[in-house]
Amino acid sequence: MGLFIALVILAIIVVAIALSVKIVPQQRVGVVERLGKFNRLLTPGINILVPIIDHVRVNHDLRIQQANVPPQTVITKDNVQVQIDTIIFYQIVSPEQATYGISDYVFGVRNITTATLRQIIGKLELDETLSGREKISTEIRHALDEATEKWGVRIERVEVLDIKPPADIQDSMDKQMKAERSKRAIVLEAEAAKQDMILRAEGDKQSKILKAEGDKEARIREAEGFRQAQELEALGQAKAIQAVAEAEKVRIEMLRAAGLDENVLAYKSFEALGEIAKGPANKVFIPSNAIETLGAVGAIGEMFKAVKKTDA
Repeated sequence: MGLFIALVILAIIVVAIALSVKIVPQQRVGVVERLGKFNRLLTPGINILVPIIDHVRVNHDLRIQQANVPPQTVITKDNVQVQIDTIIFYQIVSPEQATYGISDYVFGVRNITTATLRQIIGKLELDETLSGREKISTEIRHALDEATEKWGVRIERVEVLDIKPPADIQDSMDKQMKAERSKRAIVLEAEAAKQDMILRAEGDKQSKILKAEGDKEARIREAEGFRQAQELEALGQAKAIQAVAEAEKVRIEMLRAAGLDENVLAYKSFEALGEIAKGPANKVFIPSNAIETLGAVGAIGEMFKAVKKTDA
């Protein structure tokens, strides 16, 4: 009998310890009520409760969670029914408010999302709805933030997963898209042909310009070569005339040194001029004051004849 009582007492102690010790995992909290009234939160780790008096009402997960909102059929501003599928990402920031502020915060989030979605889509036309996912998500999040602030829930993100218009409108949109793509392909092809023609014309233009530049350069070089040739030829003739004149000058100086008078020198000078003028390209200009000396040429000739007879 004593052994039985000891076993019963031991079982009661074990049960009491089991009910008193509560281990809470990381990123989770428990809401503790004492005699039906909120008492405290159980933090991660080992927590001690008073058996029978303390009671864990609910455990909350503090990690970011997601709630899928069932697809909603809403009507756009231009009276088109579309089906929209959304998903909400949220996090509990106040376990006490999430427990006592609303009976089911997930259900509340879904209902607010549905109501807000109908209001937003009712102000948008179909094209705006299909292209305005980011705008829709932002407005839903703002509406949820205002409501869930009192629930101890923070909305992290709202995503519009899919927007499905009616089948007939979807078929029309597909045809329109195909027509638009065909139009774009034709425009691109025409643009490519235009660019090809422009490039070809530009290439032909550049070719003609380069050819004309080449012909111009060739003519300029040919003219430059001809000019240089003429200059060299004229320079050669000038040097030849200068050489002849220098030689004649030396000869006259020698004759003068031999004691011949001015008439003889003038005669010899005109003989030299005659030799110079024999060239096909040579022209000799005689000064007017030298013409008077020509009259004495005959006398000079007679003088030379007399000298020869005397020598004989």
